[in-house]
Amino acid sequence: MDKANVWLVTGASKGMGLSLVKKLLQNGYRVAATTRNIQNLTDSTKRFQDSNFLPLEVDLTDTISVQQAFKKTVAHFGSIDVLVNNAGYGIGGAVEELSEVEIKNSFNVNVMAVIKTMQSVMPYFRQQRSGRIINVSSIAGFAPAAGWAMYAATKYAVMGLSEVMAEDVKEYGVKVTVVAPGAFRTAFLAEESLVFASDKIDGYKLIRESHEKYAGMNGKQNGNPEKLAEVFIKLSEDPNPPLRLYLGSDAYNRAKEKINLLSQELENNKELSFYTDFE
Repeated sequence: MDKANVWLVTGASKGMGLSLVKKLLQNGYRVAATTRNIQNLTDSTKRFQDSNFLPLEVDLTDTISVQQAFKKTVAHFGSIDVLVNNAGYGIGGAVEELSEVEIKNSFNVNVMAVIKTMQSVMPYFRQQRSGRIINVSSIAGFAPAAGWAMYAATKYAVMGLSEVMAEDVKEYGVKVTVVAPGAFRTAFLAEESLVFASDKIDGYKLIRESHEKYAGMNGKQNGNPEKLAEVFIKLSEDPNPPLRLYLGSDAYNRAKEKINLLSQELENNKELSFYTDFE
């Protein structure tokens, strides 16, 4: 366990991010943690506020703000070793219900922020020829549910982005893992956290039922965020970490069902697939 490692964790004021930051500090790691509201983060981490902890108020949608976060981290700790893109934004609704602003907000936080942080960290990783990137996607980025089209779109993007990023940076000794969690017992499904399209259209019964189902899961999720934090630490130390990792039995089962469906569809349409080749 290399406790000299410096971590930067986004979206650290609550949920999985906060659990990870606390676990890292408890184990003696050095941690920079970003949040939109630094007061919330410092209130939640009072007993850890020492030289090993650097809370940062960062607007992840702003390139300069993101770049400054990495400069401050390296200036404070002397290096950076692990980037965790945990910050996320979920919105439910039918595609036609969502406004352009709601769609852009979702992509800015879930996709563009991941791109900005990776662009900002890579100069440091390339120079030291090492580094770890852990991007948090979702099982919705592989096996999505009704009513969450835009959330799924952003998380699919993170999956694809991470897969190619892993290939692009491996020559520099940088390793990338994209994590697809299922439902974890955080505030993500709490009434004050769930976000839905502001202009709802009558009908869409299936979507409303899906939203009610997920709201009803709050506080009953199988996933333990403390154990997730332990897994992230193990990933950072694994010499050959997985590229894709589905966390939670629900994520595993949904992924397995999706893989079976894809295999069946692929074989059922093999004739059409081959038909489009030149003879």
